[in-house]
Amino acid sequence: MVDDGPSSGRAVAVWSRGLALATEFAAVVLVVVEIVTLLAAIIARYVFHSPFIWADQFTNWAFLWLSLLGAVIALERGEHMRFGAVAQRLSPGRRAWTDALTTIVIVALLLQLIGPAWDYAAEDEWYTIIPSLGVRSTWRVIGIEGGVILMLLTLAAQAVRRGEWAKTACCALLVTAAGLGLWLLTPALMAIGNANLIVFFVFIVGGAVLIGVPIGFAFGISTISYLAVTTTVPLSVVLNRLDQAMSQSILLAVPMFVFLGLLIELTGLARAMVEFLVLILGRVRGGLQYVLLGAMLLVSGISGSKAADMAAIAPALFPEMRRRNINQGDLVALLSSSAAMADTIPPSLVLITFGAVAGISIGSLFTAGLIPALILAVALGVVTFFRTRNVVEPPMALLGRHDVVMTVLYAIPALVLPLIIRWAVVWGVATATEVSTLGVAYAIVTGVLIYRPSDWSRVWPALVETASLTGAILYIVGSANAMAWALTQSGFSGQLVDMMAKVPGGQAGFLAVTSVVFIVLGQILEGIPAILLFAPLLLPVARALHVHDVHYAMVVVIAMSIGLFAPPFGIGFYSACGIGRVPAEQAMGHMWRYLGALALGLAVVAAVPWFTICLL
Repeated sequence: MVDDGPSSGRAVAVWSRGLALATEFAAVVLVVVEIVTLLAAIIARYVFHSPFIWADQFTNWAFLWLSLLGAVIALERGEHMRFGAVAQRLSPGRRAWTDALTTIVIVALLLQLIGPAWDYAAEDEWYTIIPSLGVRSTWRVIGIEGGVILMLLTLAAQAVRRGEWAKTACCALLVTAAGLGLWLLTPALMAIGNANLIVFFVFIVGGAVLIGVPIGFAFGISTISYLAVTTTVPLSVVLNRLDQAMSQSILLAVPMFVFLGLLIELTGLARAMVEFLVLILGRVRGGLQYVLLGAMLLVSGISGSKAADMAAIAPALFPEMRRRNINQGDLVALLSSSAAMADTIPPSLVLITFGAVAGISIGSLFTAGLIPALILAVALGVVTFFRTRNVVEPPMALLGRHDVVMTVLYAIPALVLPLIIRWAVVWGVATATEVSTLGVAYAIVTGVLIYRPSDWSRVWPALVETASLTGAILYIVGSANAMAWALTQSGFSGQLVDMMAKVPGGQAGFLAVTSVVFIVLGQILEGIPAILLFAPLLLPVARALHVHDVHYAMVVVIAMSIGLFAPPFGIGFYSACGIGRVPAEQAMGHMWRYLGALALGLAVVAAVPWFTICLL
């Protein structure tokens, strides 16, 4: 007899790869369509004064589909945001169990969404007509159903490739038993009132996050379980909240800025900026450390990915820093801390998503973020000064006048881009989406005409990465919105407001507690998920205590960033170690002095609201 095992395995691998390539191709097409449509709409509006009235609704439609396809790609590539500290420390055998359990939890969520997603598209949205396009909204939101099905197919292919059938079956039985147990406990859960929130939004979310379930899916499984077990609310409301959150026009800036950030590194603009800063600061004692801080101030926040920001700067600086015998652990610690420093610098995607979910002006957040970022940069600069004042470094080679002039001229087009972007969004010359689209066009033109990168084959992976990161971010935006809605409907939000309003110390006490809470949440839930879920819930407390909305936002974002890069759990710290190719244990001891400086900067910003609102 012929063994069909290897051939069937190859068939599944080919089918799985074909599905992934088809999804990536469709997502890349949508990214390009978004860029071209938005650019054409900008030209039509500002040059020919004849706007495309259909453009906003068409790009909104394409954006929802892009977000769902991006979520599928992120699932295939393992790029959804997750807390991996526990799973990474497990033995391979135990890790196989957590992988199987993670897969089954996600499958359980998606299976619960299939029916409601169809109901939402075929019934709730059937009677809504998209005015400028003249088509039913069903054809827009059917992308959610398609995304759910594609994710299920992706997980099925991964399970077949993994082949751990016994483990998968045991985990399926475990999750089924847990669901049945919750259903049987419905009377008891209803009897304890809002105390049942601990079961769904502490135990279920916490347990799922700890075993490595992506955070967006952990939010989703807890929310849909809560609604199914303790309420009579139709589950299509989850899809409604998902749709509303992922369809906000301001979030169209997300894929544009993600792709722009990748283009800055790909086209050579980032290297030109670094070379200019080296020319200016390279001869100062500790100069390359200051160059690193300056480069992160210029680049950070544009791509939406801290890993991308660090990857754009590190390769241009690290070889020379190593030649100067700079301690590698200290080098990575500074890289990590400088990334944490810059989350309030416009056009930060964290600020865009914060403003979108909290209803705060994006322009105000961008304006307010400049001075806090400079305060944190100064704090890190002071630490760098005392660290390097007695260090003897090898001299840099002298450049001739011609080389200096050419370096400056070569850098000017690169330096203009972040300056214009920040000027335009801060002063409201154009929307964040328009600015990001023009930035993409500018980066492409300058890359082709001036910097001429040799490897244009990297454009396709950059487009795929844009779709993946967009999907990962927007899926969390949607699931966090659904979870926050469930918490609000339960009455928990009002209870939280009452509890936090009683914190001793008034404004100061509230901001201190907020800082600590978001540092911890930043370590466990990463950045955007922590902000999306908890920041809107605490905003009413801030308002009740007469804390300015923008000031509150700056404190939350800075605290979250510190947590994201703080050992031992902050995923940003481990990303920096990976980019710098330095063992985490070698860098961890150096992190504390920089984290201390950032914490001091956070305390100054929190204590003096003038620093955040003086430019408003």
